[in-house]
Amino acid sequence: MESNTILTILLFIPILGAVLLLFINKKNQNLIKYFGLAVSVIAFILSVILYFNFNIENSEFQFVYKFNWISNLNISFFVGLDGMSLLLLLLTTFITPLTLISSWSSIKKNVKEFTFFMLLLETGIIGVFISLDLFLFYIFWEIVLIPMYFIIGIWGGKRRIYASVKFFIFTMVGSLLMLVAIIWLAIYASSSLGHLSTDITELYKIGPTIPRSIQIYMFLAFALSFAIKVPLFPLHTWLPDAHTEAPTAGSVVLAAVLLKMGTYGLIRFNLPLFPQASIYFAPFISVLAIIGIIYGALVAMVQTDMKRLVAYSSVAHMGFVVLGIFALTAESLQGSIIQMVNHGISTGALFLLVGFIYERTHTREISEYGGIAKLVPIFAFALLFVSLSSIGLPGLNGFVGEFLILLGSFKSPVLNSWLYTVFATSGVIFAAIYLLWMYQRVVFGKVTNPKLEGLKDLNLREIFVLAPIFIFIVWIGIYPNTFLKVSQKSTDKVIEQVFQHQNATIK
Repeated sequence: MESNTILTILLFIPILGAVLLLFINKKNQNLIKYFGLAVSVIAFILSVILYFNFNIENSEFQFVYKFNWISNLNISFFVGLDGMSLLLLLLTTFITPLTLISSWSSIKKNVKEFTFFMLLLETGIIGVFISLDLFLFYIFWEIVLIPMYFIIGIWGGKRRIYASVKFFIFTMVGSLLMLVAIIWLAIYASSSLGHLSTDITELYKIGPTIPRSIQIYMFLAFALSFAIKVPLFPLHTWLPDAHTEAPTAGSVVLAAVLLKMGTYGLIRFNLPLFPQASIYFAPFISVLAIIGIIYGALVAMVQTDMKRLVAYSSVAHMGFVVLGIFALTAESLQGSIIQMVNHGISTGALFLLVGFIYERTHTREISEYGGIAKLVPIFAFALLFVSLSSIGLPGLNGFVGEFLILLGSFKSPVLNSWLYTVFATSGVIFAAIYLLWMYQRVVFGKVTNPKLEGLKDLNLREIFVLAPIFIFIVWIGIYPNTFLKVSQKSTDKVIEQVFQHQNATIK
């Protein structure tokens, strides 16, 4: 298998599996589950092959595959990987099979349709992370909406229709503005190149030469779409509803991977294409990120529903990622990339654990619990371990990303104030408060709810799902260089692209 075709094969494996799934009798649920799992595992194996064949010393796109798709508009099927997209690709293919295993017993109706949409969702997300043509990127960006809408709307909670429609409308509004900006950028490129172009390797050369007044409008159109997906305060209101109503598998994929599409877009497109606008807006967006960190944490503290608490913690944690992006230093951007992975692993695990206990008790209300450490000791340990990683305990994964983001923000040439770092640091303290307080109320004390009598601990399948996640929590915490070295050249290149043009001076 040639290296430049592995990536394309990986992209189409899940959707090919989804199509083949349609030919399996829906009554044969076990076969459907095993087939869906096998397809997602094949995708993960291919992504690991890419990792071992990736040249970390090369900052250029690798495993590139390109052919002319729509000749009249000069649009190509153009895919490739750099260090940043490789880590997010690995996260996607790692999380998908785990979510399918986690939903083995919880999804009982329309199993065939559920597995189909999960595989379609994986294809869309992979496409977003590997597309090097803006038009192709936009298609995959929109494809992701469809399966997520159905996953929430069919297999979600009582208010699932409201949550799925809200999710769809929010994301769609931002996407349409991005489409306008893509068309505008392609037409603008034609004046320099003599032809329309949506190839980002060409646009990287043209974007910085665009006058700042135009860059600002293009930047805002892209940034709004990405900020909704992150979600950045005050565009976050769809997230708690979507998380709360989604089935466990939907919540895990949403938290672990879908939110990263927004921050990835900011790094891949906003920073290198519109460097002057990025520097101009950096302080403003950083303020919104810090408001999100503090607001998300404070609202998480008063939640009575465990799933909703974890959802608001995502608003806070993704605020850290956005702050790291717009601090515009090599350290903060590296921190943002690794924190995307960390958040995907830790928050994904929190949603898994909430889902596991919900399957047994059919309630997520914190007040319904208490004293379950004696009944389910393995669950109690797992919840503590993941909570500590989410808080950012040194030695676990969350600490590495937050430390690099705060370090980079402190020395940022565009923020010019240590106050950003001080206020952002308060989010770490607040995270400890809301997560440990939740843990205390759920796990410790006396069992006062008679419904909890006979509560069963995690089974082997659930432990199997959590085990690889725990390995990475410790691995990244103790030896993060395994992952940081993959993205270093790529993040250095992005920072260079922002500051290399003379017109992109710090205002």
